[in-house]
Amino acid sequence: QVQLVESGGGLVQTGGSLRLSCAASGRTFSRGAMGWFRQAPGKEREFVAAIQWNGYSIQNPDFLEGRFTISRDSAKNMVYLQMNFLKPEDTAVYYCAARLERIVVTRIPTDYDAWGQGTQVTVSS
Repeated sequence: QVQLVESGGGLVQTGGSLRLSCAASGRTFSRGAMGWFRQAPGKEREFVAAIQWNGYSIQNPDFLEGRFTISRDSAKNMVYLQMNFLKPEDTAVYYCAARLERIVVTRIPTDYDAWGQGTQVTVSS
């Protein structure tokens, strides 16, 4: 059984930083693409960033402005999201997702096979 567990969320002031972690277990993710999505109340889930096994990554250019950085440690089955200069509009539940068989990153939620339960990020103004 595949499990993804996020951690690192919390309450932070505008301009602050958080580092989210996602621990994968149950199978090897060394080749599968992994991503971060977020969902704010009343809004659809939206793509944040994704990364391939070789380190190639993509980000959502619409709102990140280079503030977020995704990384992974395939040996440890971990993926991270470093978030800097946080804004109140970044408030959302952040989800980790994995593609179990595909190595190519994608922005489409339905392309991902496994999801974590999410971690809440709240940015106060």
